[in-house]
Amino acid sequence: MSQNYVLTLTGPDRIGIVEEVTRLVLARGGNVETSRMARLGGEFAVLMLVALPEGRGEGLEGDFEGLAAKGYKVTVTAADGEASQSHVGWSPYRIAVDGADHEGIIHEVARLLAGHGISIEEMDSESAPAPTSGSPLFAMRALVLVPPDVDDAWTAGIEEIGWRMNLEIEVEAVPDDDSGLGDPEY
Repeated sequence: MSQNYVLTLTGPDRIGIVEEVTRLVLARGGNVETSRMARLGGEFAVLMLVALPEGRGEGLEGDFEGLAAKGYKVTVTAADGEASQSHVGWSPYRIAVDGADHEGIIHEVARLLAGHGISIEEMDSESAPAPTSGSPLFAMRALVLVPPDVDDAWTAGIEEIGWRMNLEIEVEAVPDDDSGLGDPEY
């Protein structure tokens, strides 16, 4: 039997940081189940779901004191396995947003989804200069779970955001055989 933990680490980007973090997890007999890592504004950020054998999680955060002394912020939180079962029967959808970057895009989409009780399971966004003009372009990809009792009005709301903010937004249901959950290529 294993216990899952969510581990986050942020701090200076440097070669070897991922090796050091995973070495500390392995030293406890643990395994990285899922992870996301990125360099953001010169800082490195790690988000991991770590499985440890029962009883081996006590003091895990203390294993990272050496990294904390080097300027890293580390948090370890026991994962609630029952929470992952709370969305059984919900329908997965992919949302793609593209257009000129400006303030409030993520907020507008997140507010609409929250207002309909829709859970954001995964979301990635970036802003990059356009190849020719150099104007900032925004791209966001999300995987959401829609409760069974929510009507399709939420998709009209997403379309309205696209129209109002001059964005291309696509919403597509994920086929039953391809939930996309945990798939970084959603």
